[in-house]
Amino acid sequence: MSSHDLTVIIIISLLIVVLPAVGLYKMFQKAGIPAWKAFVPFLNTWEMVRVSGIKQHWFFWQFIPVVGWFISLWILVEFVKLFNKFRFWQHAATVLVGFAYLPIVGFDEKEKYYGPDIVKKHKKSAAREWIDAGVFAIVAATLIRTFVFEAYTIPTGSMEKTLLVNDFLFVSKLSYGPRIPNTPLAIPFVHHTLPVTNTKSYSELIHIPYTRWFATPIKRNDVVVFNFPAGDTVINLEEYQSRNPYYDVAWQLGDRNMDAGREKILSNPDQYPLIVRPVDKKENYIKRCVAIAGDTLQIIDGVLYIDGKKAFLPPKMQLYYEVTVKVPQLDYDLLKDEYDFDKIEEELMPIGGNRYRMMLTNEAKDKMIKNGLIDSVSVLKIQDDKIFPRDNIHHWQVDDFGPLWVPKKGATLTITPDNFSMYERAIRVYEHNELDVRGGKYFINGQQTDKYTFKMDYFWMMGDNRHQSQDSRFWGFVPEDHIVGEAWLIWMSWDKGVRWNRMFSSIH
Repeated sequence: MSSHDLTVIIIISLLIVVLPAVGLYKMFQKAGIPAWKAFVPFLNTWEMVRVSGIKQHWFFWQFIPVVGWFISLWILVEFVKLFNKFRFWQHAATVLVGFAYLPIVGFDEKEKYYGPDIVKKHKKSAAREWIDAGVFAIVAATLIRTFVFEAYTIPTGSMEKTLLVNDFLFVSKLSYGPRIPNTPLAIPFVHHTLPVTNTKSYSELIHIPYTRWFATPIKRNDVVVFNFPAGDTVINLEEYQSRNPYYDVAWQLGDRNMDAGREKILSNPDQYPLIVRPVDKKENYIKRCVAIAGDTLQIIDGVLYIDGKKAFLPPKMQLYYEVTVKVPQLDYDLLKDEYDFDKIEEELMPIGGNRYRMMLTNEAKDKMIKNGLIDSVSVLKIQDDKIFPRDNIHHWQVDDFGPLWVPKKGATLTITPDNFSMYERAIRVYEHNELDVRGGKYFINGQQTDKYTFKMDYFWMMGDNRHQSQDSRFWGFVPEDHIVGEAWLIWMSWDKGVRWNRMFSSIH
């Protein structure tokens, strides 16, 4: 746990015991406790433990990271019981909105302090015991999932060999600061779609603007989980979703004309049923952040450069190469044991003679050269017509891309015909502006201007499996409000059995 993570946990612990202080002030007066103690963190909970008659060791459990949050909330519930508050909604209000509910109890002259005897006389029904336990479990799990960490499973091979399909991860929400959900009215433990019914698991009746507590910057080369930026509009069929994104389908249907493709989709809703999702309900993706806000990136012959310098090479990053070997026949066992091949059928394809298409990590490539196995090797460049920014000016490709500047909060961009397509979506969609071009002039929110100052930081994400990754090279920048957390730990891995060597390993 980093110092930042620990600081966030401590701050949240303090907020839990400080926010109810105004209400506790009057409640302490009624209970015969010096009222000023309500404003002293943890002295207030000590007094509540003392007058409630619960075991004093519970006070010290509050100082266990994360677990202590729930002990503090439980102490609050035990204290309000002394005021004859035993109904479920009263306990729920204490836990969820104690800063608002406790002042009502404290400042209402009709509300009296009864002491621990009333608790001894009160008996819960068996049903109420189960309900309380269930609700507490849901609240605890939701708080942990929102503020601390969330489980995530690797669905595709875009990060191999760094992360493998069916690696089970913990994603730290503390690393960059917990993000408050945009759509708080949602079924717990379900991302965006209810099973069986295939309906939305959330309501947009309440929408909270982007808010992140205790934010700290993403570091270059972090492995990051984020909401898929191009997942705002989705063709709501299993074979589409993020696997075959709406914008890709429109591009193809319109023969590289996005507007024409959209018209075809909108005119055929039965074949292409659409759904629009808020940011926090877009699909989760995981990639490596190779460029942060303010960086200029470029890819030349498959090599990534940041601000003109060769970028960090992830230890397990891999590319397809065209390789000529010096031996008449390759030993497959040797490839597995020495050169990190684990899926021969995918990673090795004969081209003719002693020439092969090989998927190699940089480490394996260098080792083959050092051991004299390779006669020649070159990046096998991949061609794709869906490369960002999909215009008629920049004819970039997977292995030859840029240069491209990544927007930074507070930086001002001069909009030109050359860069308009690169930053249009960020200005219009991610930062919610009206952006028009009329007569060769640019209008933002109705005002003519060729200047725009960005409101958020942006990031460039790429998979370590560079030739089999749908990443920023296809859909562009990731805004800061899409960041979920940092991939932290592999707690389980499965492939026809447990991969024991990957369990409880950190992610680099």
